[in-house]
Amino acid sequence: MTLKELHIGQTGRVTSVGGEGALRQHFLDMGVIPGIDVKLVKYAPMGDPMQLLVQGYELTLRLADAEKIDIELQENPEPIKSGHNFSASYGHEEAHPGYGEMNPLEGRKGEHKHIVNEKVTFALLGNQNSGKTTLFNQLTGANQHVGNFPGVTVDQKTGIIKGHPEATVTDLPGIYSLSPYSNEEIVSREFIFNVHPTCIINIVDASNIERNLYLTMQILELGIPTVLALNMMDEVRNNGGTILVNELESRLGIPVIPISALKNEGVAELVEHALHVAKFNEGPARQDFCGAHEHGGAVHRAIHAMTHLIYDHAEKAQIPARFAATKLLEGDALVNKALQLEKNEEEMMGHIRQQMEEERGLDAAAAIADMRYSFILSACADTVVKPQESKEHARSRRIDTILTGRWTAFPAFLLIMAGIFYITFDLLGTTLQNCLQEGVDWFTEVSDQALTSWNVSPILHDLIIQGVYTGVGTVVSFLPIIIILFFFLSMLEDSGYMARIAFVMDKSMRKLGLSGRSIVPLLMGFGCSVPSVMATRTLPSERDRRMTVMLTPFMSCTAKLPIYGFFIAAFFPHNGGLIMTGLYLLSILVGIIVALIMKKIAFRGEAVPFVMELPNYRLPGAQSVLRLIWDKTKDFIQRAFSIILVATILIWFLQSFDFGLNAVTDSEQSMLAHIANLIAPIFSPLGFGNWKFVSSLIAGFMAKESVVATMTVLFDNTAGFHAALAFPAAISLLVFSLLYTPCVATIATVKQEMGRNYAIGLVFWQTAIAWLCALIAYGLALFIF
Repeated sequence: MTLKELHIGQTGRVTSVGGEGALRQHFLDMGVIPGIDVKLVKYAPMGDPMQLLVQGYELTLRLADAEKIDIELQENPEPIKSGHNFSASYGHEEAHPGYGEMNPLEGRKGEHKHIVNEKVTFALLGNQNSGKTTLFNQLTGANQHVGNFPGVTVDQKTGIIKGHPEATVTDLPGIYSLSPYSNEEIVSREFIFNVHPTCIINIVDASNIERNLYLTMQILELGIPTVLALNMMDEVRNNGGTILVNELESRLGIPVIPISALKNEGVAELVEHALHVAKFNEGPARQDFCGAHEHGGAVHRAIHAMTHLIYDHAEKAQIPARFAATKLLEGDALVNKALQLEKNEEEMMGHIRQQMEEERGLDAAAAIADMRYSFILSACADTVVKPQESKEHARSRRIDTILTGRWTAFPAFLLIMAGIFYITFDLLGTTLQNCLQEGVDWFTEVSDQALTSWNVSPILHDLIIQGVYTGVGTVVSFLPIIIILFFFLSMLEDSGYMARIAFVMDKSMRKLGLSGRSIVPLLMGFGCSVPSVMATRTLPSERDRRMTVMLTPFMSCTAKLPIYGFFIAAFFPHNGGLIMTGLYLLSILVGIIVALIMKKIAFRGEAVPFVMELPNYRLPGAQSVLRLIWDKTKDFIQRAFSIILVATILIWFLQSFDFGLNAVTDSEQSMLAHIANLIAPIFSPLGFGNWKFVSSLIAGFMAKESVVATMTVLFDNTAGFHAALAFPAAISLLVFSLLYTPCVATIATVKQEMGRNYAIGLVFWQTAIAWLCALIAYGLALFIF
């Protein structure tokens, strides 16, 4: 039978893994290998994908992919064991050795060249959701955002280790393997090969150590000095488990340091060991793990034969020979291309692989994966003590009965989002915004009186009050709404709920031609489009990446909140929550329609397979949430007093002077009016062909908050704005502002990720859609009102 035929609660033992290419390799890397037991936990509310328990963690898989995996049903399966009960040694562990002590097994390999006075570079490498960014923040004092869903880090970040100016550490995207399946895995692997870090700090989730150590096995094959950081040891201890660190260190041949990055426990010891290993070039004591399996001889001979065959090519390509050998056996096309083997060498490589497969009874990729996991399970059986189920997993299972339940998942999601909008836009946000606006108005009035009493030049006076205070002040008043919305988005990310949304929404997203993984960057787009575009790197398919980037700007970012607030105050003062909900639903609806059209025209084909880990729910850390809020607040204020300030002053200047630089009493004679009037006819069918509205939209290309800043400069007050715009035209302008081209920062990010032509195309494509939707909205408004 296949894995697809398994019923909820049943366990099957994998007999073979079908499929081909990177996806099949990804299955193997994630621990789905012949001989392993897999338990079906549940299906998503719409019946696909499925949630599995494999190697001690939760994995999602679509039914179509599960059909490629053959299993044998286990009628009376034994509980999955995660180690033995060490009655003799449990609770009587020896002290962890100090840094610099030799490995009791073989001693460290390496030249032992003292390089204390030289710069040392560390690569922070680990599985997704293992706590890398939390550790990076502890090491450097940086304020990187930490989230509880796979793929938070989508770019590399470098900082100096606190107290050690000679040492820099780079936080790399989370990966499961050095076999590239997605873009972030390529980023991490290229950094290792191109930058050549002095040492690797490999962080693993100690509560799920078996799966995490698979990456460690590949890192050890690189021969680079490495330190293993066992993170979340506090959770392991709280659940009644432990890890015999000294024994594990002996088995791996590298320093192993127990830490809790969140609580800053063990981090100082980790830094000491890492610096010592780096400065004395102490590489791993062992790289050969073939002997852990009864069939290890065939794999062992194949790896060593391949190593001798390609040694000179690997040295020339600056790739560790043993690592290159195992990757060639796995069928890694990137390594094969980099080595530039001769035709006869490739033929010999094929004979080596064929001989190993015949002896082993498995294909080469499965045999290599089995060799690594055999060693891992053997090592963990001797060194790891775990309870049958952790408190975190039991809690997550109970919560998921509601949040991912068949009948409760979608209502729960809608209820959560509706609650967030109600609190943000009705209960708290509007009240705090009004309080801040009153403060801004008071400060403006006091400044106005002071400038008048000082007899300041009328032009300078007008610039400060009308150009700066009115424009920037109005935008700043929306800060409470933005802070509250980011707070809730941070809670969703940190808790682990984002990953569940992807699981629940996968089948729905597939109808749009996307994977459920695309829901994460799309939801991030409600905060800011820039990080959401970067988050598409976690998608393994280039097709899915491009399509998701194309849809991301339709998700209304927080920078547009001042626009909505401005319109609501002028036209819908008593229906703020309803209008906000309608705008967000409209943006989603337009995104869905656009996705369906693009699926038929530009992005044909199937979405990438949905293979993703579901992390345990965790209570969001106050420090992480406050850090994100502070970062977004600081970013907003910096933009308010940089981009928006410059745009506001520029708009004031253009609407205060003519082309002869003469001050104008009537803004209709200004430079801005003449420029905007050239474009205004395009917007006449939409009901807002006035040059002032056009000027505001142009300013919005710099930053969406500038739309409001410009309107407050061009119109004396909200009443003047209301008088200049008919109600149907107001609806049309609001819809256009909701959907038209994203800000220049987003376009620059798209250019960086996808190229210049794609970025330019996005500007015109989205503006055209906004124009069409605004035209429809205007026609409906005229008909109804």
